[in-house]
Order: sequence, then structure tokens, then C-alpha cells
Amino acid sequence: MNGILKGVKPLDCVLAAVLSAGGALMAVENVLVGTGEAQLEIAHEVTSTSWWMLPAFLLMTVPILWRRRNILAVTAVTAAATAAHVLAFDWVTRCGVGLPLSFALAYAVGRFAGGRNHQILGVAGVVLVQFLVLVKDSSTGGLGPILATIPLGLLFWGAGRLVASRTTGPRAAEREFATA
Repeated sequence: MNGILKGVKPLDCVLAAVLSAGGALMAVENVLVGTGEAQLEIAHEVTSTSWWMLPAFLLMTVPILWRRRNILAVTAVTAAATAAHVLAFDWVTRCGVGLPLSFALAYAVGRFAGGRNHQILGVAGVVLVQFLVLVKDSSTGGLGPILATIPLGLLFWGAGRLVASRTTGPRAAEREFATA
């Protein structure tokens, strides 16, 4: 068990837990909307009320645990899980969890992806996740919000780059030595 969690920090666990809890609540809300027990104003009718959305949301959110080990793989797995979610469940609300997840991924790409080519691949993966989250989102009615989510994602990516430069730049060793 220790091998699979190697490099996972407590904050990674908190982030994954919060996003997973949000995904679970989103799945329950999608199911209840379909049964008429919950009434929401949504742009497009929910087309699936399957309880399988619950584990499917977890497949989208849990990989963020390993963001420090390989953020490009985490982004790819998240994109694949989101694509599978769209194909399996069609029109449901995903944005409430999917967009915060994409922002967390964007920050992690900026912070942990490394060189320029990995940064470009990571940002492209984050945009793909945003596209997949919104393409058949019942609450937004589709891709309309992507013109706002991409710049927000870039802001989170920039924050990650800033933190990375402060913790791994030439002066980071001086700061670390001074505080030791």
C-alpha cells in the first residue's frame, strides 16, 4: 500500500477527498433530478439517472492524488475517465466538479509538469478536460462557458508556474538554507 501512495502528500488527499465528495454529491443530484425528487433549473434535460455515475465520478476525481508523481498521466487518465463519463451518461451536470478539477489540474501542470513540452501537453490536456466536462453538461447547456474557463485555467496554470519558479529556481536553495 505504501508504494501506491509514495509521494502523495496530505494536501493531495484533502484535494482528492473534496473533489470526490463533490462528485458523489453531483452524481446523487443527477439521479434525483431524473426521479423528480430534486427540482433544478437546468439548460438541458438530464438524460441518465444511473447510479453508476457515482463510481464514474470517482474515476474522474481520484487520480488527482498522484499529481506530484506524474501530472501528465493524471491529466490523461482524468480526460479518459471524463470522456467515458460523457459517452456513458450523455447529458448530466458535470461542471460543478469537473471545472474545479480542471483548475486543480491546471495548477498542478504549472507546478509539476517540468519542461516546456510537458507544460504544453499538460495545458492541452486541461483544455481537453474542460471541453469534455462542458460538451454535454446539463447545467450549462454545452460549451458556452469554455470562453471563460480556459482563461481561468490559464490563471491557475500561471499560479502553478509561479510557485514552481519560487520553489525550484536558483534562489530556492538560498531560501531553503536560510530557513533551515
